[in-house]
Amino acid sequence: MTDTRRRVKVYTLNEDRQWDDRGTGHVSSGYVERLKGMSLLVRAESDGESGSLLLESKINPNTAYQKQQDTLIVWSEAENYDLALSFQEKAGCDEIWEKICQVQGKDPSVDITQELVDESEEERFDDMSSPGLELPPCELGRLEELAELVASSLPSPLRREKLALAVENEGYIRKLLELFRQCEDLENADGLHHLYEIVKGIFLLNRTALFEVMFSEECIMDVIGCLEHDPVLGAAPRRHRDFLTKTARFKEVIPIGDPELRAKIHQTYRVQYIQDMVLPTPSVFEENMLSTLHSFIFFNKVEIVGMLQDDEKFLTDLFAQLTDEATDDDKRYELVNFLKEFCAFSQTLQPQNREAFFKTLSNMGILPALEVVLGMDDVQVRGAATDIFSYLVEYNPSMVREFVMQESQQNDDDILLINLIIEHMICDTDPELGGAVQLMGLLRTLVDPENMLATANKTEKTEFLSFFYKHCMHILSAPLLANTTDDKLSKDDFQTSQLLALILELLTFCVEHHTYHIKNYIINKDVLRRVLVLTASQHAFLALCALRFMRRIIGLKDEFYNRYIIRNFLFEPVVKAFLNNGARYNLMNSAIIEMFEYVRVDVKSLTAHIVENYWKALEDVNYVQTFKGLKLRYEQQRERQDNPKLDSMRSILRNHRFRRDARTLDDDEEMWFNADEDELEDGEAVVPPSDNKTTKTSGGENEDLMDPISKFMERKKLKDSDEKEVLGKSSSLSGRQSPSFKLSFSGSTTKTSLSSPPPSASLHPGSPGSPGSPGSGAKGSPPTAVTTKGGLVGLVDYPDDDEEDEEDVSGESKEETPPLSKKSKLSS
Repeated sequence: MTDTRRRVKVYTLNEDRQWDDRGTGHVSSGYVERLKGMSLLVRAESDGESGSLLLESKINPNTAYQKQQDTLIVWSEAENYDLALSFQEKAGCDEIWEKICQVQGKDPSVDITQELVDESEEERFDDMSSPGLELPPCELGRLEELAELVASSLPSPLRREKLALAVENEGYIRKLLELFRQCEDLENADGLHHLYEIVKGIFLLNRTALFEVMFSEECIMDVIGCLEHDPVLGAAPRRHRDFLTKTARFKEVIPIGDPELRAKIHQTYRVQYIQDMVLPTPSVFEENMLSTLHSFIFFNKVEIVGMLQDDEKFLTDLFAQLTDEATDDDKRYELVNFLKEFCAFSQTLQPQNREAFFKTLSNMGILPALEVVLGMDDVQVRGAATDIFSYLVEYNPSMVREFVMQESQQNDDDILLINLIIEHMICDTDPELGGAVQLMGLLRTLVDPENMLATANKTEKTEFLSFFYKHCMHILSAPLLANTTDDKLSKDDFQTSQLLALILELLTFCVEHHTYHIKNYIINKDVLRRVLVLTASQHAFLALCALRFMRRIIGLKDEFYNRYIIRNFLFEPVVKAFLNNGARYNLMNSAIIEMFEYVRVDVKSLTAHIVENYWKALEDVNYVQTFKGLKLRYEQQRERQDNPKLDSMRSILRNHRFRRDARTLDDDEEMWFNADEDELEDGEAVVPPSDNKTTKTSGGENEDLMDPISKFMERKKLKDSDEKEVLGKSSSLSGRQSPSFKLSFSGSTTKTSLSSPPPSASLHPGSPGSPGSPGSGAKGSPPTAVTTKGGLVGLVDYPDDDEEDEEDVSGESKEETPPLSKKSKLSS
């Protein structure tokens, strides 16, 4: 069968609430005599399963079908047996959905078929007009009848509402729980199984008034007892009540004087336990029926936080014992855990209430208390305190920053709260540094200028960053500086490398988001030189972190940084790392080449520094054009320096352009004309237009200007002819054998010579362009030669040149299209 519209995957929901794939086939609908009705049929694809039947399901008028995500139909065949059809195409899903809705008499525009049972108009009218649902007497002999009534009422919202009202008005829950106690005394297993189904059904009625009765102090344990006797478990019921009464002990770390508050805490814990552990996992259609249970727990937590927040005596005692040196470690651990759970409960509050909550904790002295606790030796206590600190930082970092700046006026640097956090990050004993990662994230939030406030009379960014670099930065960078003394790594084990990588990540963030603070620190402390020592690490992730740090600095294009790099020859460790990487084509190789490529395009001072100091080490790397381009860019810069008149002529040419029409230049053409000659394609020359006003000589002045231009063009013609000759030679090479072009200086005058070694030339270090390796193919071709007449070239405006100018300016097509295929902007 080739019809992909009807191609589906059949899924069933297993006991672990995961969807199992039952196979792929094609779905159809038709009348099945055995099932006495219209049915969905899925036959397996004929590749190995011979078109066997994967699914045969009758479209029941009372079954609720649900369409999801345009290509999924889900329904429940029986209790705890859910099915799903996943269609390859939306059109096929729509066709089957229309068939289902047609059988059930529903509108296909809905995404879920109506849950009302198929009743006649008279019965429906009777249901709506009748005062309520009559429940059978609450007796042992009628439990089965009651269980069936509850199960039949759940699919219909109207009957569900009537059942809830009947249970609520007749005090039925307490009567059921009395029967439960009788059944347990008599060990009546059938009765207990019926009670399980009834109580589970009452939960699905989703009514707050019923929950208030079920979760009351006198009823809740019996409700949990009913839910222990799941018929699936047979004669081995769960022991939830034993756990709640014997194992889960409630501890009052601080005596709670309010009995209402104590009862609310007990109730919330037990209801949360029912939701998480006792109730069976709801099916696809039952999840929305428990929304009121979720709301009940949510509002209980809100109420508990509010009552504790208003109890000043309780909070005062809590913080007093937390900071008291006489408090033993076990007691302090319980206090910190309580405070942690207290803060976790606060996440349920609305934003304005949460702000008031944290303001109350701040006024009660939570930050000084955390400072004391974080200075203790108990690892568990410190871990819980760190979690509390993270709640404060994530919600209100400005409050934390204000506190640490105020305490710096009274305390030494060693005991400042933020420095304690840094020390715990540095001294994390976890081999995977889980705690250190969490603390580094908190520090980054604190030093992030994006969440700092600026008011009329002060700027938080200026004040806090000045404080941080004066009092904290030396502690943060201490492991990095201590491990890179004498320009070599002291320790290179995995845990140390992970820590240094975290510190480097934070320093890189500072480089990106801070200005003169981090610049002064890096230059005065010679930080970049120490960081580049890490490029020799045996752990690639640490070496790459060091390269990323330098790349961020170079990316700022700040001449203070550039002069610092040049003065200290800081490209030397980068070049060494590149050569030591050898012929391996990996992330290290790519990261270093990308750095040099960025310098070639954007940073002139570093271009000259690299070529003048490291060209001999890099000249044989020819599998990319980056280093050849660096040399070419350097020569073009020297050309301008050696011929200042040429620069002035270029300025004249840029300011005296003549066109055939008077239309205004568009932005892309303007960029093309204003581009420096080192940004043009090789082989394109900027020369004076053939206009009498420009070519006339007056007193020999213009003649002097033209002289260096003529010499420049002669050199260009000679170079172009050489390159065409090289191109002719290299065109005979095929496959991955790409000639390497070697640039060399000769004599005192700078000039370029191109030589083509034989294809069998050996690879040099740092050249992963060996046969079969990525990036080893020819990356480009020599530039187009320009035909000149009399040493000058005329500037021609082509009517259809606009699109090509845009491509040249954007630079997007320079590598994709060889220069030979482009239309030259210059013509004789």
